[in-house]
Amino acid sequence: MSKILIVAEHLNGKLNSSTARCVTCAAELKPASIDVLVLADAPGPIAAEAAKIDGVSKVLACANPANAHALAAVYAPQIAAAAKDGYTHVFAPSTTFGKDVMPRVAALLGVAQVSDIMKVVDAHTFQRPIYAGNAIVTVQAPADQILVATVRTASYAAAASAAGNAAVEAASLSVELPNHTRFVELAQGKSDRPDLQSASRVVSGGRGVGSAENFAIIFKLADRLGAGVGASRAAVDAGYVPSDLQVGQTGKIIAPELYVAIGISGAIQHLTGIKDAGTIVAINKDSEAPIFEIADIGLVGDLFTIIPELEKTLGG
Repeated sequence: MSKILIVAEHLNGKLNSSTARCVTCAAELKPASIDVLVLADAPGPIAAEAAKIDGVSKVLACANPANAHALAAVYAPQIAAAAKDGYTHVFAPSTTFGKDVMPRVAALLGVAQVSDIMKVVDAHTFQRPIYAGNAIVTVQAPADQILVATVRTASYAAAASAAGNAAVEAASLSVELPNHTRFVELAQGKSDRPDLQSASRVVSGGRGVGSAENFAIIFKLADRLGAGVGASRAAVDAGYVPSDLQVGQTGKIIAPELYVAIGISGAIQHLTGIKDAGTIVAINKDSEAPIFEIADIGLVGDLFTIIPELEKTLGG
């Protein structure tokens, strides 16, 4: 049977929900075990979080000062070494973190990587999107070697984190680490709003918002809804908001319960990033905008008229 190792994604001592989504994907293989590898300088609190995830068999906590920051060049040799301990599959989320580290792991193991798993067919056969999500392809990996893969987290709900009680074991990975890469700094935007990739509600604005100043109407509605804020590539390219808010093929791929697209025409690259959303609401003055083809609720009209009316309704 399969024995799966999941590489934990974490930041500032907290486990990212993408790890629990990988567990949900891994469980579809009905494996003998699902273990989580935590690489950090002080992995204790992160490992304790991972141990609570339902379906996790064991958590391997590897403490090393070199793991203080998630450097792919440093993480990859350790993941590859851990994978050789009888694991058939090594998974990580298809986030910036996973896309950075897993190709290195695959190269070190001498295998090809399967990217963006969105559905499990069997232990070595999977479905993944291609052509900006316009087509779904079924790929099959060799069964006689370790399978390295990233999981499209927007396609999976996070596994529950209440029933789990996995054992946490200290892991010692004897491997030479490179010194050609070093951490300089991490620049992060600070916000009291929900994180875009984990928010259950997201309000996004596009070029139709008109300006950076006008984007205040998007932030205000998002605050009223307790939502994260996103944007189309057109809005980012126009300088309305920073690139870390971009949703779409070249931005963040998300799957909130509610997605509100305001002044967004609906280019295929943007639709790729929201195809797994629960309910999509579109507000646009162009009744022929492509966004209306996939929207569950569509409002045709001037967003500067509709949104204030919507806020009045929300306010009772």
